[in-house]
Amino acid sequence: QVQLVESGGGLVQAGGSLRLSCVASGSILSINAMGWYRQAPGKQRELVAVITDGGSTNYADSVKGRFTISRDNAKNTVYLQMNSLKPEDTAVYYCNADIRRSWASSLTYWGQGTQVTVSS
Repeated sequence: QVQLVESGGGLVQAGGSLRLSCVASGSILSINAMGWYRQAPGKQRELVAVITDGGSTNYADSVKGRFTISRDNAKNTVYLQMNSLKPEDTAVYYCNADIRRSWASSLTYWGQGTQVTVSS
């Protein structure tokens, strides 16, 4: 069994900052890519940022220069530092990870989501 648990969401004023964390636990052999997605009301879930096990990163254009994704492989944890937040960043943020429980294959797991609300 594998679980992803997010934390760090909340209410912040525009221009403020938040740091999200996501810890993977359970029967884990290794973790490949980890990422953050978000879903605003009435919209589809979208990729925010992703980081490979080697540390390569990729960001949505809308967050480049404001958000930073990082990971601590020893702690099976991925972070999302969000600065200069805008009201349009308001959404439920989901953690995602590609996890190997055996060398034969890997599966994608999702967290339960954490709400981020940015007031104007």
